[in-house]
Amino acid sequence: MKSANYKVLVTGVAGFLGSHLSEKLANEGHQVVGIDNMAGGYMDNIPKKIDFHNIDCCDFEKIKKIMKNIDVVYHCAATAHEGLSVFSPFEITKNNYLASVSIFSAAINERVKRIVFCSSMARYGFQDPPFTEEMKTKPIDPYGISKVAAEDVLINLCELNEIEWVIAVPHNIIGPRQIYDDPYRNVISIFLNRMMQGKAPIIYGDGEQKRCFSYIDDCLNCLLPMLDQKNLNKQVINIGPDEEFVSINDVVKICSNVSGSNLEPIYKKDRPREVKHATCSSDKARKLLNYKTEIDLITGIKNTYNYIKERGTKDFNYRYSIEIDNNLTPDTWKKKEI
Repeated sequence: MKSANYKVLVTGVAGFLGSHLSEKLANEGHQVVGIDNMAGGYMDNIPKKIDFHNIDCCDFEKIKKIMKNIDVVYHCAATAHEGLSVFSPFEITKNNYLASVSIFSAAINERVKRIVFCSSMARYGFQDPPFTEEMKTKPIDPYGISKVAAEDVLINLCELNEIEWVIAVPHNIIGPRQIYDDPYRNVISIFLNRMMQGKAPIIYGDGEQKRCFSYIDDCLNCLLPMLDQKNLNKQVINIGPDEEFVSINDVVKICSNVSGSNLEPIYKKDRPREVKHATCSSDKARKLLNYKTEIDLITGIKNTYNYIKERGTKDFNYRYSIEIDNNLTPDTWKKKEI
């Protein structure tokens, strides 16, 4: 059954997830207001059908004005740099925790119907996979800590003010529109952008870290019902495949086959606080959202490759400065080797 038409605010609309989500919502007939500070997105990602505002989520006074008459908020904006957060904790925490509190406060003040918050698998930390929603949150880096803190504030304020909330926990989303010139995040896009420039992929540690990757369309199929599906209120839901556990070494092989690169990987020392095996259970998503994986990893990587090929490769943009520079900081970042 089709949802009623809502006025929806989506944060991070120039980014990967926010641009796709806002476009889908607009195509379904909803009035979409989008905001982005353009720190980590592309201008041509922003859908034409939405009402776009270039605003930082931390600008509370402007956010309050934008929030007027909004029915549902999807908070997708984040500085999703888990590894970098160990060395730039101020910038990452500000853009995740304080920005989220700003959005939640303004939304609750305007009595929105529901807030959907896109959290992170970083909430689980060093625990035995597969991660389930019933596990206690145990983040082990500033990024994960900031996301869990935002979750706690959301629940606290929504419960007090009787506002509906849903926490989505996506798992390594890939696909077209993903930022591919950021040296700190989006491992598959980094691999492809380097390989397509004739550069060898860089792997931290032994490459046997295990991950799952979710194609953007599969993720959207879960996020869209969160708009108003009644039984999702007060739920935390993992979103992502739990069938394809792959090592980073295997990911490099797939990227090499897709791109035609035959360069051997360059191995660097482990990054601090990196979880070795991070995989989730999707049982709850299957039960509540009829979730299933429709796009496999190889197809997802091919689609991402074609997107980069169409746009052209880019030099990596070191947008964020290193706040803690010591012997633990990866040389690839300090020396801008990526």
